[in-house]
Amino acid sequence: MKILIVDDEKDIADLIDVILKNEGFSTIKCYDPETALQEVEQNDDIDLALLDVMMPKIDGFSLCAKIRVDHTYPIIMLTARGEDVDKITGLTIGADDYVTKPFNPLELLARIKAQLRRATAFSSQKNGTLVLGALSINREEHTVQLFDETVSLTPTEFEILWMLCENAGRVVSSETIFETVWKEDYLDSNNTVMVHIRRIREKLHEPPRNPKIIKTVWGVGYKIEK
Repeated sequence: MKILIVDDEKDIADLIDVILKNEGFSTIKCYDPETALQEVEQNDDIDLALLDVMMPKIDGFSLCAKIRVDHTYPIIMLTARGEDVDKITGLTIGADDYVTKPFNPLELLARIKAQLRRATAFSSQKNGTLVLGALSINREEHTVQLFDETVSLTPTEFEILWMLCENAGRVVSSETIFETVWKEDYLDSNNTVMVHIRRIREKLHEPPRNPKIIKTVWGVGYKIEK
């Protein structure tokens, strides 16, 4: 699998490059976002992108947004700051996960492999189609349609929506969603699920104050009506 590495700190980019190649991955290493955008345009076989947040001219958030225009492969943000606002910003614009610098190489590898497993499952599992009103989600083709309009979701977003549709009529807690999709222990302060739900609603053209498809059950979780 091919991984795009973008970090203006050459020592860090080189370290990640070595770690990934030792694990058998193919890599594209870029020290600036401009070169990275060229590589994204020229390579249609990238499986995952690692983007540093703090870069000159074009920061990692802007680069993530540009990639998301045409691509749905997983994106992991590398941030030197552990502030929640950075994490929420990254998730809101399309990132799937984040790792705070300085990072443990084993943790970084684990997160990369988890995202790749999810993306692989996204493109290979076959579990039929669910139709809920105007919403249709197909597990085999990994497509989502709303009123015959195709909705483009990342693998993580698709997994969340499929889980809600599969449990239509029942409330699915934020904890259950997080631990099922991310396969990590859930913390009460974790905003990851909330941000992804918000992004899915935006793609479904849900009104922010009164969503019609994905309902919030305050203090519990989310559900989609049958």
